[in-house]
Amino acid sequence: MFVFFISALIYTLLMVSISLGVLLYSKNSNASHPNLPPGRMGLPLIGESLEYLLTGRKGYPEKFLNDRMAKYSSQVFKTSILGESMAVVCGAAGNKFLFSNENKLVTAWWPDSVNKIFPSSTQTSSKEESKKMRKMLPNFLKPEALQRYIGMMDNIAQRHFEASWEGKQEITVFPLAKRYTFWVACKVFLSIEDPEHVSKFADPFNALASGIISVPINLPGTPFRRAINASELIRKELMAIIKQRKIDLAENKAAPNKDILSHMLLATDENGQYLNELNIADRILGLLIGGHDTASAAITFIIKYLAELPDIYNEVYKEQMQIARSKEPGELLNWEDIQRMKYSWNVACEVMRLAPPLQGAFREAITDFTFSGFSIPKGWKLHWNVNSTHKNVECFPEPEKFDPTRFEGNGPAPYTFVPFGGGPRMCPGKEYARLEILVFMHNVIKRFNWEKLLPDEKIIVDPLPMPAKGLPVRLLPHKP
Repeated sequence: MFVFFISALIYTLLMVSISLGVLLYSKNSNASHPNLPPGRMGLPLIGESLEYLLTGRKGYPEKFLNDRMAKYSSQVFKTSILGESMAVVCGAAGNKFLFSNENKLVTAWWPDSVNKIFPSSTQTSSKEESKKMRKMLPNFLKPEALQRYIGMMDNIAQRHFEASWEGKQEITVFPLAKRYTFWVACKVFLSIEDPEHVSKFADPFNALASGIISVPINLPGTPFRRAINASELIRKELMAIIKQRKIDLAENKAAPNKDILSHMLLATDENGQYLNELNIADRILGLLIGGHDTASAAITFIIKYLAELPDIYNEVYKEQMQIARSKEPGELLNWEDIQRMKYSWNVACEVMRLAPPLQGAFREAITDFTFSGFSIPKGWKLHWNVNSTHKNVECFPEPEKFDPTRFEGNGPAPYTFVPFGGGPRMCPGKEYARLEILVFMHNVIKRFNWEKLLPDEKIIVDPLPMPAKGLPVRLLPHKP
C-alpha cells in the first residue's frame, strides 16, 4: 500500500507538472530574482514536494524544516512545494512578521484543490469567502456566546461514552475522537444531534478532509476525486437541511439564533443581499471540517500522552474529580467548571506543542518585500510551520520534554506557541476547540484509565498527525 501511495503520488505530481509546465516555468523564473533566500528548489517541476510529504508520512514532519534551517538559515529558506516557488519563514520572528503583515505584504493562500472542491468560492475567491466568513463567525465563537454550548457538549460526550466506550475492554481512540467532535460540530452549526443523521455525514467527511490539500488531478482513485465526490454527497444533504430550515424560519418554527446555519440564512452582505444556498452549504462544509478534524487529533494525542505519563494523568484526574464531586447527579458542566480546569488545559497545550494538529499555513506575497535581509518576490508563496518554534530549544528549553508548567503564569513568549496561528488570521474557533477538548477530558478521565496496546505505534502526518493504527487502548474503568 505504501509503495502504491508513492507511485500514485509521483504520477500525479508529474501529471500536474506537465499540464502546468508553462505556468510553473513562469513562476520558477523568479529564481533569477536577486538576493533570494538560501535553499534549493529541488527537482525540475516537482521541486521538494516528495521530501516534504514523505517526512510527514514517516512521522518526522519537523525533519524537512530542521535540516534546511541548519543548512541554510534559521530565519528563512527557499524551496518549491506543490508546484510553487516558496519561502519558508522560521522562528518567532518569522511568525511575528507574517502575522503582523496580513493584507499588507501577504495574504492567505490555498492550493487550487480548495477552490475546486468548494465551487461557490470560485465566484469570488476562497480568500474573499474566508474574509466574509471570519466577519460572520466571531459573535458565535467568542467565549461569552459559547458558554451556552458547554452543557450541550457535556450531554453529547456522555451519550458518546455510553454508546462507544463503556462496557468495552479495548477501543481505538482516533475514530472515536472524530465521532465525538463531529457530533458536537453538527449540533453547534446545524442543530443536528441524532446519531444516525450525524453518521450520514461522517464517512464522506473523512474523504473530503484528506483530499483538500492534495494534488488537484481529477482522475479515478485519486484523493482529489474522492474529495470532490464526497463534497457532492455532503452538499446534497446540506441543501436539503437548508431548504427545510428556511421553511422553519419563515413559519417561526426555528429561532433566528438557533445556530450558525440560521444566522447565515438571515444575514445579508454589504449590498443587502442574502447569501445563496450554495454559498451557505460550502461555508457549513468548511466549518464542519475545521470544527472537528484538528480537535480530534488533539484529543487523540492527549489520550496517548496521558497513557505514557502516569504522573501527569494523576494530576489531571485529581483536578477533574474535584469538579465531578462538586456536581449534583445529572448536573451538566458549566462555564465555572471549565475555568477550574487550568492544569488540564496546560496539559492539552503541551500536547499541542509536541503534536500540533495544524502543521502550519500558507501565504502569498502581494508585493515585493524584504525579510531578514532577503528578497521575497511578489507572487511567491510563504509557509510558516509550527515546528520552527514548538520544538526549538531557543523557544522551549528541553523541547522534547513534556512539561505543562510551560503554560503557567504568562506562558510561552509571544509567537512561539502557535497551534491556532496568530494575528488577524488566528483560528476563530480557538475557544470552541478549548471547550470541546476540556469537556472530553473531563468525561474520559472520570470514567477510565487506559493502556496503549501498541507501545511503539508509529505517528504519521497526512496532513494531520495521527497514530498509524488509530491508537488502540485497553480501558481500565475506575472502581465505583
